[in-house]
Amino acid sequence: MKTPIPDYLEHVLDEVRDIDEGEVEEGLPHIDVKDPTELAAAVCTVTGNVYTAGDAEVTFTMQSISKAFVYALALQELGRKKVFETVGTEASGEPFNELSLGRETNRPMNPMINAGAIAVNQLINGEDSSVEDRVEIIRAFLSELAGRELKVNEDILDSELEDSDRNLAIAHMLASHGVIHDDPRQAVISYQRQCSVEITVIDLAVMSATLANGGVQPVTGKKVLDADACRLALAMMGTAGMYDGSGRWMSTVGIPAKSGVSGGLLGTLPGELGLATLSPRLNPQGNSVRGVAIFERFSEEMGLHLMASDPIGTHAVRGIETEGEETTVQLQGSIHFAAAERALDKLSDYDFDCECIVLDVSRVSGFEKVGRVLVKEGLRRLRDDGFEIAIYDPKEKFGDLEFSDGTRAEVVGEG
Repeated sequence: MKTPIPDYLEHVLDEVRDIDEGEVEEGLPHIDVKDPTELAAAVCTVTGNVYTAGDAEVTFTMQSISKAFVYALALQELGRKKVFETVGTEASGEPFNELSLGRETNRPMNPMINAGAIAVNQLINGEDSSVEDRVEIIRAFLSELAGRELKVNEDILDSELEDSDRNLAIAHMLASHGVIHDDPRQAVISYQRQCSVEITVIDLAVMSATLANGGVQPVTGKKVLDADACRLALAMMGTAGMYDGSGRWMSTVGIPAKSGVSGGLLGTLPGELGLATLSPRLNPQGNSVRGVAIFERFSEEMGLHLMASDPIGTHAVRGIETEGEETTVQLQGSIHFAAAERALDKLSDYDFDCECIVLDVSRVSGFEKVGRVLVKEGLRRLRDDGFEIAIYDPKEKFGDLEFSDGTRAEVVGEG
């Protein structure tokens, strides 16, 4: 059975494809945003399964998305005390490139705005580090998160440095208050090199899933970060990752997230998965218009809101038992997207040796919309593979039994 999850992602992209609101960031060189209609999505689970749709192989620079990961690296290298002395943890309520510091502390309000990100960049490898050494540590770290070697796009970097007056002003402000000790120009070069690391949405989803997995890269299995650094980075993504739209984002979408002006957007559901999208047109807050729309659908349809009270089934498949020519697959718990993905992944790898597959949902507490859709589509595909399909649902938890092709699943009683 081929998993239906990529088809679901394609369906979501099709729903937002005609949205043409927003503008490409004026400060970005044309070589970064090759086509403003580019659209892609990727999901990586903490078990290392990656699903993609759309222009998933298109490369773009990380821009501000890098802030969340470099903040985690600083926490790992120096500990929270040193990092908290340099940058605060409160939402600023101001645009990301505002020249502002905390009134009482004279420190940047948080690491997700440019002032905070430049300050955090300067912590890596110590204040006496050269730009080259500092950026190489960051690049190598980001590569470990992605599971492949990443590189700095030098052409985009050079173009952005030609128009870096705003960041240079921020760096001078930080230097005047003793927040950074490097030459402001060198500090900006170091920060812009960090932002110019090139990725795809696949990389971004895997990197996000590493944060979700407590610092263990889910594809390579390598421990890249401590759980505490991941937790604090996710907390900052939740409160300030979407800039002055962060409050509305967390109340409506409820997924810790970080955006970048090249059109990338990542989200992390702790313990479950990482999400990433690409769509270059931005809203006034600097966030991808279609990316936001996709995440809103993910949150509602997948049941991914962090504040949701329903538990997500860690082990959705209770058991698989074969008797004669009939195999019973028992599901359990609340079937959200993540639970459905785990169940479908197990079924797609299972070697069924029977004529009939019965799905037993008697121990399921409930189905989220996408969980139900994905499970039904998996059953339909098993049927198309040549198996008879039936459902045991004494509490009528499954609801609508109609498949995507208009046929219906057979319902069976106990025994």
